[in-house]
Amino acid sequence: MTTLLRIENLSFRYIDTEKWAVDQVSLEIEEGTINVLAGQSGCGKSTLLRCMNGLIPHMYPGEYRGSTTIDGATVDKTKMGDLAQKVGLLFQNPENQIFMFSVERDIAFGLENFGLPREEIRKRVDEVMSLLGITSLALRAPHELSDGQKQRVALAGVIAMRPRLIILDEPTSLLDPQTASELVGLVHRLNQELGITFVIVEHRLELLTPIADKIIVMDRGRKVMEGRPSEVLTDPQAAGYGIAVPPVSMLYAELRRDGIDLGKVPSTPRELAEEVNGA
Repeated sequence: MTTLLRIENLSFRYIDTEKWAVDQVSLEIEEGTINVLAGQSGCGKSTLLRCMNGLIPHMYPGEYRGSTTIDGATVDKTKMGDLAQKVGLLFQNPENQIFMFSVERDIAFGLENFGLPREEIRKRVDEVMSLLGITSLALRAPHELSDGQKQRVALAGVIAMRPRLIILDEPTSLLDPQTASELVGLVHRLNQELGITFVIVEHRLELLTPIADKIIVMDRGRKVMEGRPSEVLTDPQAAGYGIAVPPVSMLYAELRRDGIDLGKVPSTPRELAEEVNGA
């Protein structure tokens, strides 16, 4: 696999603070993968995301050490406008990035800022609305939409820029279980069909375990665990870092400690039930 994002010995602390929000983190994100960033509140996840898309050090003052490289561009030496074409960010609350008077104008906003030809903008807006199933919302005002629809519109605006990497910061926190499941399914489809790479901060790990390639766990600004979900979530240390280990992973680990090895680590209750029945 090709490395899309490389972070090397990265440290950052905000101005007028002594504590390092990110402390000597090294990390590689492979192209075409889905990566989950986990850890309790205050562990440095949001700061690390800002380092990935250039908000740090371009917009947040502080002490910055190490390097972050995305698709060959060194983040601290690349203009924010150029970075926006390589990495997109979907905020926790989609209302923070939806502000035009109609859905299609909102999706077109970033493309217009880049000065793309009108025909190209129309083409991209139509394509992404079709892809996300929101064509019928084109002329609707954002304030008329449900939370799930707002998430899709905000994501459409990001995808229209055609970034190589998309960062999602707790995308399901405002969604009901059904809508959250639909969003996760959409992320999986975009990854499989378009090859988009994702880094996702999410507390509800049971939603993402079935589709994630890697889980990175942070604690007190440092990367403390990294690996496939089946490795990380069955490690006894995981719960000690304040992450919500899915019940199926906890049960599998308990069975294994009691000498019962089901073989494949289940990622859903259905998979667990099938393996137990098979055993």
